[in-house]
Amino acid sequence: PSFICNKKYKNIKEVLLPLYSVDPSLQAENRVPGTSQATAVASKQQKSHSTNSRDERFRSDVHTEAVQAALAKYKERKMPMPSKRRSVLVHSSVETYTPPDTSSASEDEGSLRRQGRITSTPFQSHSNVEPWLNRVIQGSSTSSSASSTSSHPGGKPAAASSTATATTAATVLADLMAHIQLDNHSAPPDVTTGLVEHLHHERPQVASVRGVPRGYNSSILETGDGVPVNSRVSSKIQHIIVKQERSIDSLQQPDPNQPKPEGNQVNVLKGEPVGVVTNWPPSLLAALQRWGTTQPKAPCLTALDTTGKAVYTLTYGKLWSRSLKLAYTLLNKLTSRNEPLLKPGDRVALVFPNSDPVMFMVAFYGCLLAELIPVPIEVPLTRKDAGSQQIGFLLGSCGVTLALTTDACQKGLPKAQTGEVVTFKGWPRLIWFVIDGKHLAKPTKDWHPQLRDASAEIAYIEYKTSKEGSTVGITISHASMLAHCHALTQACGYSEGNVMNRMHVISIPYALMKVNPLSWIQKVCSYKARVAVVKSRDMHWSLLAQRDQRDVSLSSLRMLIVADGANPWSISSCDAFLNVFQSRGLRPEVICPCASSSEALTVAIRRPPELGGPPPGKAVLSMNCLSYGVIRVDTEEKLSVLTVQDVGQIMPGANVCVVKVDGTPYLCKADEVGEICVNSGTTGMAYFGLLGITKNVFEAIPVTATGVPVSDQPFTRTGLLGFVGPDYLVFVVGKLDGLITVSGRRHNADDVVATALAVEPMKFVYRGRIAVFSVTVLHDDRIVLVAEQRPDASEEDSFQWMSRVLQAIDSIHQVGVYCLALVPANTLPKAPLGGIHISETKQRFLEGALHPCNVLMCPHTCVTNLPKPRQKQPDVGPASMIVGNLVAGKRIAQASGRDVTQLEDNDQARKVTQFLYLADVLQWRAQTTPDHPLFLLLNSKGTVASTASCMQLHKRAERVAAALMEKGRLNVGDHVALVYPPGVDLIATFYGCLYAGCIPITVRPPHPQNLATTLPTVKMIVEVSKSACILTTQVITKLLKSKEAAAAVDIKTWPTILDTDDMPKKKLANIFRPTSPDMLAYLDFSVSTTGILAGVKMSHAATSALCRSIKLQCELYPSRQIAICLDPYCGLGFALWCLCSVYSGHQSILVPPLELESNVSLWLSAVSQYKVRVTFCSYSVMEMCTKGLGTQTDMLRVSEFNCSTQQYADIQMTVLKSVGLPGTSAFSLFYTFVSLFFIFGCFLTGPDPTTVYVDMRALRHDRVRLVERGSPHSLPLMESGKILPGVKVIIAHTETKGPLGDSHLGEIWVSSPHNATGYYTVYGEEALHADHFTARLSFGDTQTIWARTGYLGFLRRTELTDASGERHDALYVVGSLDETLELRGMRYHPIDIETSVIRAHKSIAECAVFTWTNLLVVVVELEGSEQEALDLVALVTNVVLEEHYLIVGVVVIVDPGVIPINSRGEKQRMHLRDGFLADQLDPIYVAYNM
Repeated sequence: PSFICNKKYKNIKEVLLPLYSVDPSLQAENRVPGTSQATAVASKQQKSHSTNSRDERFRSDVHTEAVQAALAKYKERKMPMPSKRRSVLVHSSVETYTPPDTSSASEDEGSLRRQGRITSTPFQSHSNVEPWLNRVIQGSSTSSSASSTSSHPGGKPAAASSTATATTAATVLADLMAHIQLDNHSAPPDVTTGLVEHLHHERPQVASVRGVPRGYNSSILETGDGVPVNSRVSSKIQHIIVKQERSIDSLQQPDPNQPKPEGNQVNVLKGEPVGVVTNWPPSLLAALQRWGTTQPKAPCLTALDTTGKAVYTLTYGKLWSRSLKLAYTLLNKLTSRNEPLLKPGDRVALVFPNSDPVMFMVAFYGCLLAELIPVPIEVPLTRKDAGSQQIGFLLGSCGVTLALTTDACQKGLPKAQTGEVVTFKGWPRLIWFVIDGKHLAKPTKDWHPQLRDASAEIAYIEYKTSKEGSTVGITISHASMLAHCHALTQACGYSEGNVMNRMHVISIPYALMKVNPLSWIQKVCSYKARVAVVKSRDMHWSLLAQRDQRDVSLSSLRMLIVADGANPWSISSCDAFLNVFQSRGLRPEVICPCASSSEALTVAIRRPPELGGPPPGKAVLSMNCLSYGVIRVDTEEKLSVLTVQDVGQIMPGANVCVVKVDGTPYLCKADEVGEICVNSGTTGMAYFGLLGITKNVFEAIPVTATGVPVSDQPFTRTGLLGFVGPDYLVFVVGKLDGLITVSGRRHNADDVVATALAVEPMKFVYRGRIAVFSVTVLHDDRIVLVAEQRPDASEEDSFQWMSRVLQAIDSIHQVGVYCLALVPANTLPKAPLGGIHISETKQRFLEGALHPCNVLMCPHTCVTNLPKPRQKQPDVGPASMIVGNLVAGKRIAQASGRDVTQLEDNDQARKVTQFLYLADVLQWRAQTTPDHPLFLLLNSKGTVASTASCMQLHKRAERVAAALMEKGRLNVGDHVALVYPPGVDLIATFYGCLYAGCIPITVRPPHPQNLATTLPTVKMIVEVSKSACILTTQVITKLLKSKEAAAAVDIKTWPTILDTDDMPKKKLANIFRPTSPDMLAYLDFSVSTTGILAGVKMSHAATSALCRSIKLQCELYPSRQIAICLDPYCGLGFALWCLCSVYSGHQSILVPPLELESNVSLWLSAVSQYKVRVTFCSYSVMEMCTKGLGTQTDMLRVSEFNCSTQQYADIQMTVLKSVGLPGTSAFSLFYTFVSLFFIFGCFLTGPDPTTVYVDMRALRHDRVRLVERGSPHSLPLMESGKILPGVKVIIAHTETKGPLGDSHLGEIWVSSPHNATGYYTVYGEEALHADHFTARLSFGDTQTIWARTGYLGFLRRTELTDASGERHDALYVVGSLDETLELRGMRYHPIDIETSVIRAHKSIAECAVFTWTNLLVVVVELEGSEQEALDLVALVTNVVLEEHYLIVGVVVIVDPGVIPINSRGEKQRMHLRDGFLADQLDPIYVAYNM
């Protein structure tokens, strides 16, 4: 542990000051020649600044009591606990948990847990540690109650007996550290707690068991739809709804009572002048030469090993001679291509472990003597150290090519196979040079270094990491090094050296402190040191170990400098330390906190009274006021207060002022917190190579309220937040790097950590491993708290702790925590000295690479800046709407296809249109062109599986019809279910049914590997359609009657099943002719995306009209070939497979989409091989091809291309263009089941399809706003092709049913000869749906009968002209009306939210969203390891908030393939919702956002 707080202290105190400083008080006492005086300095290597030291100092009994009192108020409130699949709980065997390794368990504290927690270790012999600690801390009354360090929550004295034991506290601690693993290696958490009594309710058929939180009984509720709901899901959701309503009620308005600063403006504070000294050396190097030559035997630096023995004492003579050798070697002995490797002014990396200060000091001064610029950095341990890439970036930007290190350190660095040190991630290539004696050359007689006077040239570069993780190098000049030594010498009362006395530094390495926390006190005692530099953690650790050290005395100390005194939480350590050690000779006035920062070096230090320092100050401040940047002394002893101590007066020769944190540096008022700025010769000069931010930080010009600059000299911003109190004492309340601004209020990360640490019991997480940072979501900072969980903590324990932390922070800081995550032990990225690397942790959180084992998100309570919910205005009547459009000069949105009657162009075509029935067309073709090929079916290998000519199809249809009459004994008008795989059999049996006068219903066969879910759908369609017979193959017949099928459905209730594999060749006596074209031809059954099974009735007239429209639009003739990759069971796929080829006579190449699973390129290669001009596919087929063929796009040629999807087709189009698809040939097309299909993309005449970009936010308000491509929130919509001949389209208002104007969003209504005649349902609910088929406008043309499609869209007249010379009306489909989600008064389309979510993380394979009782539920399929499951919770919540302004209520993480998808590739969101509410998804994790 360092007693030297920052790198500058390492350099300054340990390296610089010894050269010319002596303690004046020594001159009187030390008359004996040669006695050197000692300053004990516990040293550590330069500390990475990204870690704000957060450790055992974060305590004070007042704070703990405050937290307990705050939590008591919340006792009654329960939070719903997330549910997790067992496999996620037990990540792996417990052995894989290494506990937070204590070697670096945190340079702040991790290994020594808070005093009161020590008894939680498993050894009996330690049970006595706690009582004496309590006595220690409560025994003294000198400390103010506001800051005394309580070892035990609430300060209750331990009741254990006080018998002394043989074990000294120090060995107890050493033991603890040595065996700390044992504490963590206990059995894996028992997740079955609370399950026993519920097990019979919990899905007994599934083996995996999920933990049920106690207190939730599993009674069954029902939703409004009559779906049984497991109460485990619903009670949690009810809980969230209550919270949500509360949080929406309490949306933060700006508080009219918020405190405002009222004091006078503070002027610039001037430090005492720097004293003039006669024989002051002109530079540090001159001082080194002076002592090195005149007093070579005087000790300069003593290094200790881990046992506390002095390993080596570096004398001033040795330091001088070795630095000279190193300087000579660097300049003269290192060459590359006969040129010297280094020139004066080059930068050199210093890579030394903190346990070797001697070599570091030699290297530092060797570089200065050679006029090289040292850049000290930590020793990299692995190729992927946290933050290592940023260090590499700094080294690269400084042009570093050489790294100096020691022999031992070089051997420990990771090596490549060649034996050379590896190149670390992001680092430049470095030459590693070992500076041990044998590698250095002796300088020649005539070589002497140039000892210049201290100038403004760069002496060394110190690095600093910002809270964002970026690393900068701060340049320190020779002049400011010298001035800093001068100022410190005066402030601390050192005397510049006379001949007999130099400063002697004893360096205490971190490793020694971990073994023996008392080591620094023992060294102060044995060396009679006058000055010690420590961190507050070192004081705290020594408290734990001071019991049997009766012989230690601290009476020699005249200054105990607390290097991190600027941390507001250091006061409790100082007070507690004084309580204990006052009886051992420690005088209260000796404790001297100081404040420093990388940019300004030492800013202020408390002086002892003999140096004229005022008495120390203390302030108890209201935390609420501090969050507004206002200082109010809290007199009422409220719970939320912050007690701070002063850090003394500013340095000699410095000017200091306090300025506003943001924007122009205006001076603050007396009662206002601001950033401390310093103007003196001792600060850093610049950020190396970064002119812009240098100007902001090192060249700030503070101004008064009227804008007048306070000085012509620039000031340096220190990054410290504070104020100037009485007696001109400086108080620091936090650091800029730890500042989190939420809704205009400022909170300090350290304060939040302190509150979390005060929550009892702490035994579920590691004290020293808590990180707090902010992420920006929806234009505001959100607080995230991440902690490492102990492996033996149970799910429920951790969850309890998390909810208590949330409540404590809410109560004390009045701010909500956005996300609280627990990660497995030892997995947070470490800073070089073991603290948590905050910026790297934040980076992992945002990238979804943190892998937490527990997450609690609270967006409902935190996010208070959502736009106001939309208030629905009373709707404008339809008449007003039309008048408004007329006034605005807008036409009513309507469009129509070409007139069918004028389009027949040859005799052959006219011949076909005379037939009213498809069965007649097939017979006619069988007679006139018997051998003309109609169908060609491909298998997965791309070879032809079967074909059918006109005659073959006719013959097979006859055989089927005969079998239906004879075997099936069916009557005319009976319904027949056709259960076939995609193929020619399906088409033949369809025409067989028409020949026999039966009504065919095509049904997708059940999946043999998934009977449980697919067979019930088959059964349902057969029952609902009242099928009297099932036609199928032998294989499927066996499947329908198998044992496995019996487990899924009642197989005894199947109607007659006929297999058509080997039917006798029979000629049909007579083929059935319908009596009227309005008779039913077939039923089209499909499951809609909202999960509703609907059958649509198609008459013979509608069927013929449909075929005719498609024939005309696509220009289909017997000589054409088209390729079809659609399922043949319903909708467009059915029409193209079964109807169109027979009607138009073209040849169809059939590609079953299922075959693409084993051969992705099948469809495109068929298109290419057969040189097809027109092809049809679905969105899911395009997606499969673009994903599967990304690497192997051969040049496939397609001239025209149709996609049967409503939205987002053009994403795939861009990929498909790479396979040689002409850009103009892709058309999206759109159909719906009400008017079976009405719009087609496939046209060879007329304008190209257009794509427009609409504002997604306007769509939510049912408005269409066109925007530029690439603008934020834009959504590309592709025109849905050209309207089919004979079809009319209009856009109607969803509620008033009035017509809408051009470019207005409404429901698409259609009128055409091939509209379906109605739904076929068994329940006689036709009245409900009659409106879908026979709708009329409420105003305007009220006579025409329309079919409502259930889809939202708009018509837009374009500048293009179509074949008839008219301007072209483009139709854009936005999405299904039934699917839309009504949230916050706005209309959302699930696909938009899902697209955002899928982009959020590479492991999200698929996503579906739905709502339940106003809560948005997001179900995500995880493609990856289950450890990544919890990473997704925050990412999903963030992206939906950012892009859609919605708060996600529940995030459900499931396995791939859980989201049900129908045959058309559409997600069945309602099925998913029912499965979720009935608790049937077996999710990996369910997170309930608070």
